[in-house]
Amino acid sequence: MTAAEDTRSERRRQRRARRAMPDTSVPSPCIAVCQLDDAKGLCIGCFRHVDEIRDWPILTAAEKQAVLTRCAQRRSGSDA
Repeated sequence: MTAAEDTRSERRRQRRARRAMPDTSVPSPCIAVCQLDDAKGLCIGCFRHVDEIRDWPILTAAEKQAVLTRCAQRRSGSDA
């Protein structure tokens, strides 16, 4: 199995495990300005990567907080 297949398999497993009880305690950073910067691979509105946007519903509260921290760093220019 390739690394990409392993990653997809793990994401499917995580989705199944979290589907029953999705965490809604951390609000999405989406501001409805949904456009990707192709050079950086980030949404120009919320500064999330496509994977972070896609996986948001299945992330735990701690994982969502980590995404929000990375978004703030990207917004301030300290992380691209």
